[in-house]
Amino acid sequence: MKAVNKISQISAIVFSAAATVLFFFPFILLNTTVGDISFVGAQLAFGTGIEQLGGAALYKSAKICFCFILAVATLLFTALTFKFKKMRYWAPVVGLVDAIFMLVVILSKPTYFVDHRPLELTAVPEYTLYAILIPVALFVSVAFATCHLFVDDYIMVRESKDKKTILRRVIHFLRDYKSEVNKIVWPGLNDVVKNTIVVLVVTLIIGAFIWLLDFGLGQLMKLVTTL
Repeated sequence: MKAVNKISQISAIVFSAAATVLFFFPFILLNTTVGDISFVGAQLAFGTGIEQLGGAALYKSAKICFCFILAVATLLFTALTFKFKKMRYWAPVVGLVDAIFMLVVILSKPTYFVDHRPLELTAVPEYTLYAILIPVALFVSVAFATCHLFVDDYIMVRESKDKKTILRRVIHFLRDYKSEVNKIVWPGLNDVVKNTIVVLVVTLIIGAFIWLLDFGLGQLMKLVTTL
């Protein structure tokens, strides 16, 4: 079990590092009036300009910047799992959020998420294979990080013998929740009808009072302004 734990932990770090490194490979390929241009993910994230025929062509995306920051955070959290046990929870959560967000970006048109206004496009930009591999690497990293979380938790519980695993704690919580739900006394149809009528009547009374107050204050202001 300890070998599986270490393998899953190291694999999570490797794939999260791969996802981060892929941001430094060609991310988008597009055709412009000055020729074919490719941008790496880091350029899109931070809006780094490139020189083309003496003019700066800016091409950036705040969404890809957000994904890049989450990828770096995922790598950091997975690396810190060697030192801090609580990072076992953060690594798969942050990685999953980044993977889903990147999947949405990849499945959408690049023009939805990238600001290309300074460039005169002659063709629709396309994502490269490196961009498509980023969410794949993130999902794999999340799978290994989740495996490390459960395996490491099982090892700790087995060694302590006085704690419950995450799965058992979740099951225990759901059972307690179910028992509390069963204690709820639901009102009958007559009670629901009566309470609904009371709420509607009170609402109408308060609404009428506010309308009369607003109408009266409005008339008072007109009287004051005419004097």
